[in-house]
Amino acid sequence: MSEMKRGRRPTQGGYARGDETRLRIVHAAIKLFGERGFEAASTRDIAARAGVNAPALQYYFANKEGVYRACAEHIADVVWERFAPVVQSANDKLASGADTPALIDAFIDIQRVIAERMFLSPATASQRLFFVREQTGQEPSIASEILQTRMRAPLNRVGTELVARIGGTRIDDPVTRIRLLSLHGQMMVFNVAPRSALTLLEWTHIDAEKSALIQRTIEAQTRALLNLWAEARTAGDDGRSRGAGL
Repeated sequence: MSEMKRGRRPTQGGYARGDETRLRIVHAAIKLFGERGFEAASTRDIAARAGVNAPALQYYFANKEGVYRACAEHIADVVWERFAPVVQSANDKLASGADTPALIDAFIDIQRVIAERMFLSPATASQRLFFVREQTGQEPSIASEILQTRMRAPLNRVGTELVARIGGTRIDDPVTRIRLLSLHGQMMVFNVAPRSALTLLEWTHIDAEKSALIQRTIEAQTRALLNLWAEARTAGDDGRSRGAGL
């Protein structure tokens, strides 16, 4: 995969214009890659969608692979900027040995950001299509590598540790990871299969009111499951304690 071209940068007041043009190209490319896939989206079409000519696109990116890399980097940076505070807070609670209710709240806080990104962010629609195509494994692997390193790995790491600590399982236990996937999967169905979800709910779209209902329902289910696993852990600990005293 070719590296992104580090083209000449405009001087003085041109920096802002250059950054704006580059970002406009990236936004257009995310939409086209999502709509058509990597192979079908041409640099000419991306340039036209961004309102620039083909040489302008080549000025910032060496080729289509470079544009695709920039799209993944942009998405990872934007998404992680929102997740960083709640992930840091969760890590702080884990490091300090916070109690179970605080750990459950930390998990819920992360899930709220996921829901916010999914239902309320204006950029989510085009990014969702980009993600769905990337997840099929038929697009260039560089996007998966960037998104995994910068976004998914740290999110999965803290989520897995929270679920493990709350439920009393090992971090590397498949049960822990299945639990994490099941909790996040409650929301992901609206992301990867929106048409099926809308059909079942007999909705034509998801507005702010419906989004709030989804989030409240999922939060209640998540909290109930985490509390259930915590209670099972406590019951197991009590049983071992009684056995040790016999």
